Amino acid sequence: MNEHYVYVLCSQKDNEWYIGQTDRHPEERLREHNAGQMVSTKLRRPLELIYYEMYRHKQDALGREKFLKSGAGHNFVRKQLRNFLNHHRGVEQPGSSQGS
Repeated sequence: MNEHYVYVLCSQKDNEWYIGQTDRHPEERLREHNAGQMVSTKLRRPLELIYYEMYRHKQDALGREKFLKSGAGHNFVRKQLRNFLNHHRGVEQPGSSQGS
């Protein structure tokens, strides 16, 4: 059984989020995004990995990705990372762009 990840990247250029799903470790995926290999984030580099979750089944990861892209999902991430967002980035509520 492979591992599947749902991850949230934050653009250091525009402070917008990108939410995606992969079967590779999110750090590896981040390198691909920052290398400009992903059309969806190429113009928003550099990106920072701010959150990820691991799942054993792809369908669970896909369902979680869909939820995190929703308004309720964005609220969840904001609440989950409130200390990071308030202190590390100095931003209370970053943007909410969605990726796939």
